[in-house]
Amino acid sequence: MSLGEFFNNQGIFFALAGAALAVLFSGAGSAIGVGIAGQAAAGVMTEDPSKFAKVLVMQLLPGTQGLYGLLIGFVTLSKVGIIGGSAATLTSVQGLEILAACLPIAIVGLISGKYQGKTSAASIGIIAKKPDQFAKAMLLPAMVETYAILALLISFLAVNGISIGA
Repeated sequence: MSLGEFFNNQGIFFALAGAALAVLFSGAGSAIGVGIAGQAAAGVMTEDPSKFAKVLVMQLLPGTQGLYGLLIGFVTLSKVGIIGGSAATLTSVQGLEILAACLPIAIVGLISGKYQGKTSAASIGIIAKKPDQFAKAMLLPAMVETYAILALLISFLAVNGISIGA
């Protein structure tokens, strides 16, 4: 596909926009969440550096949304032939379908990453006072993770369920 054909292929533009939104929004949610949790972790570390491993696990939990968005981005790029082949010719409707399929992980990744960070920060507070309650503290941000996983699943199924090609 020549560069001119690429720019005239509106469907591919919409599909690439979907992949970009999945990566950008879920990545932003993870960055916000990891930052929030990291601030709480740093506070605990100033008082008790021996709790490093436990607070690090809590800080890393909100990072998964970014990975989920990245996965959907790769799946989308592969689906439309940008990765591993030549770009498919998509109708505008097909491109919009792919864009819509990417939105669940984009939006839920952004929101859940932020709130998982807040929940992780609260759980880090539990670890600061009662380190023996680590397993219970980890369940709280894991509940937020559930919704990111559901969004990942629906985006994955939706992107793969869209028929493209001749």
